[in-house]
Amino acid sequence: MDDRDSLLQALDDTHHRMHQLVRDLGDERLQVPYHPGVNPPLWEFGHCAFFYEVFVRKALDGVASYDPSMDEIWDSFHLDHEDRWRADLFPGKADTLRYVDAIHQAIRQRILEQPLTDQAHYLTKYAIFHQNMHLESMIWCRQTEGYPVPPGSRPEPTASADPATLGDVEIPAGRYTIGMPAHSPEYARRDFAFDNEKPGFEVDVPAFRIARTLVSNGDFRRFVEDGGYLRPEFWTQGGRKWLATEQDLNFGSGALQRGTPTHPYYWRKTDGGWEERHFDQWRPLHDDYPVKHVTYWEAEAYCRWAGRRLPSEVEWEVAALSNRPGEPHRRYPWGDTLDSSRVDMDGTGLASQPVTALPGGDSPFGCRQMLGTLWEWTRDQFLPYDGFAIDMYPFMSTLQFGDHKVTKGGSCGTSSRLIRGSYRQAYLPSRHDVFVGFRTCALDN
Repeated sequence: MDDRDSLLQALDDTHHRMHQLVRDLGDERLQVPYHPGVNPPLWEFGHCAFFYEVFVRKALDGVASYDPSMDEIWDSFHLDHEDRWRADLFPGKADTLRYVDAIHQAIRQRILEQPLTDQAHYLTKYAIFHQNMHLESMIWCRQTEGYPVPPGSRPEPTASADPATLGDVEIPAGRYTIGMPAHSPEYARRDFAFDNEKPGFEVDVPAFRIARTLVSNGDFRRFVEDGGYLRPEFWTQGGRKWLATEQDLNFGSGALQRGTPTHPYYWRKTDGGWEERHFDQWRPLHDDYPVKHVTYWEAEAYCRWAGRRLPSEVEWEVAALSNRPGEPHRRYPWGDTLDSSRVDMDGTGLASQPVTALPGGDSPFGCRQMLGTLWEWTRDQFLPYDGFAIDMYPFMSTLQFGDHKVTKGGSCGTSSRLIRGSYRQAYLPSRHDVFVGFRTCALDN
């Protein structure tokens, strides 16, 4: 498949998937209740079309806006988050879809007819990947709001994988490479990366032990039932502050219920045992599934209770990729070629399989599900690498530096075409609405 065909397929697949996620909700559910962690789906679709306009059509061809009066409405940095719910500011569903379809066709024509220079390839791919990021947020919006699972999700598996894969692996000390090159001649194609992944560097890493699998519901349930949320010795100052903050404990599943957390956000205890809300359904808690929708503070407290710790982001990337100086660069745990059959991504499995499942995605050291399933908390603040330079989109990373935590690996809602082992995502430590979990490391000797 040549570059044009590859871009066209990615463009069309992404556009079709976003249409699916909008159409499947129906008009009533498109008017989602306000929540600080989500956006109205129609606004997200319009915002993605605007991104193509600004960073492809205007940047490359100087083309005027489709509707200049709407530019500030679709621009996330001119419109306050709360105002995205104001129906009086926006066109209706039909006009919004007409706009996004028109921009989609314009980008298709540009790919087919204009020279595909490195810059054009890079900017177009960037805009496609930006839209893929919004596909994920549209999927977690459904979980947050208690809406049905997204179209295309598959049934839960009926059997567990081999429990022999539990436990730790030993990562040997050595010199490893982290991140992506900053000045690769393949920056628009093979070595495409976002600014926060660059410039790549070498680092000496001491030996450490890391869990083969994500922390499971059963692991975390034992922490909860041991009074983990009631024992301040397991919580740092930031965690204790979060723990004492009242929040709506029932968003997306009924009437307002304010209180402080005593277990993961989407859990509840019934006469029949623990249950977990999975989109619009309550289901029995599967002990062998990964614990998800937990904040950084909860992950940190669990580690203290378990006598463990969170990995650094460097440790996580080493365990996932094992890239060393002078050796072929590995973008994925299994090699250098994407194979989405090895992972739970693209809104298919929805983190509904055992932590021991998907052995085909193992890293060179035997760590499982390091891509897909859940974003994984690391202990590090989200900061730039030495030599960082702002990319074409100045707000890709800079607004998150300093007060966000690094998560790695992508999730069940992440688009597989977007991810690689060097990818860095940033979330505030109090976020639980995204598809996030964690794995642990043994304490240093």
